[in-house]
Amino acid sequence: MATTDTRARHIELGLTDDDVLGMYRTMLLARAVDERMWLMQRAGKIAFIISGQGHEGAQVATAWPLRKNQDWMAPYYRSIASTIAFGMSSEDIITAHLAKGDDVSSGGRQMPGHYGAAPFNIVSLSSPVGTQVLHAVGIAMGAWVRGDDVVALTTYGEGTSNQGEIHEAMNFAGVHKLPVIFVCENNGYAISVPLEKQVGGKSVAARAQGYGFPGVTVNGSDPLACYAAAKDAHQRARRGDGPTLIEARVVRLTSHSSDDDQRRYRDPAEVDALKEQDPISRFATQLRAAGLLDDEREEQLRAEVKAEVNESSRRAEARPEPDVSGAARHVYADGEG
Repeated sequence: MATTDTRARHIELGLTDDDVLGMYRTMLLARAVDERMWLMQRAGKIAFIISGQGHEGAQVATAWPLRKNQDWMAPYYRSIASTIAFGMSSEDIITAHLAKGDDVSSGGRQMPGHYGAAPFNIVSLSSPVGTQVLHAVGIAMGAWVRGDDVVALTTYGEGTSNQGEIHEAMNFAGVHKLPVIFVCENNGYAISVPLEKQVGGKSVAARAQGYGFPGVTVNGSDPLACYAAAKDAHQRARRGDGPTLIEARVVRLTSHSSDDDQRRYRDPAEVDALKEQDPISRFATQLRAAGLLDDEREEQLRAEVKAEVNESSRRAEARPEPDVSGAARHVYADGEG
């Protein structure tokens, strides 16, 4: 019975067996890239990293309904899995953290975690949190004015949801019924500040009502639930019905960043308990129940991912360093400084 129910669930959502296996592989790849960059940071090769471990299910699933080379993404600093699902490679992600001269995100000009890739319609983010949300609304507004069939998706944390830019973006998008999807990845902590001390009412999704569009809360450790919400939001945006706010309740399995030590403000038992909600292991269990994953296939996928990350790391480290003479290029209007 479990096999029938689980298989029916993704089929009913319009996903094929290959789709859900592809989602799972993307989650594995994002986790492996994340873990490799922690090792490189500890070895002194990367200056700084903000991890997405525990967010992979929500990130891959909410990006999955988007149309590559047509829709747009304005990610945030944890969006390793989102950007990989939308077209960036593991090598692109590692290269950005190494600040190499041909880094697709910024040519080594931005700090690690500032993902962006013009070839994939991924907008580079800025250090002030929440600014990417305004950028997504601007993209959606431009598409609406031109009559283009474009949907913009933006992601951010629940701490960022309290910034003024979020209110401005959502209010404007709600007034004009813009084709934009807001995804708040709520992991319960804004660095060290817990949810109850930062979000009034403890619900980010509930705020959408005040802006005139739907807000839904989903289990961020359940990729299929996240996909269903994102698919509905995408269809709603394309119909001209306006934005949707998705609050994905995810788990943060690591410290906020490589400069943070969560043991100072989180009980180790709390973090250990969160491992039971790891989206990768939970999704693997679902795929096994559906008859789509077994030990042999799991081993094959993990071997493929490991080989890809090894090769991506090797190639990224071999890329050229930035040329100091071009530091001002792309900064000024003439492109030369």
